[in-house]
Amino acid sequence: MKVTINRWNAVSTWHWDHAQEELCGICRVAFEGTCPTCKYPGDDCPLIIGECKHAFHMHCLLKWLTTESSKGLCPMCRRKFKTATD
Repeated sequence: MKVTINRWNAVSTWHWDHAQEELCGICRVAFEGTCPTCKYPGDDCPLIIGECKHAFHMHCLLKWLTTESSKGLCPMCRRKFKTATD
């Protein structure tokens, strides 16, 4: 018996491995989605995880840190925000 494949459609899913939460603490959008600034998820909209283990879309956190009211603090726990080094 000989089989001929006429068409093949691949489907895949992905997720960020390092985030403990599922939503960005600032924009409240899932990490598998995009921040309000981006159109496509993935490497163009990466995550930033702080030493406090809170995760955010990079663009959301950068925008947050540029506001005067942030004072360089994590928006979730209000500790000084420093990126985690793995």
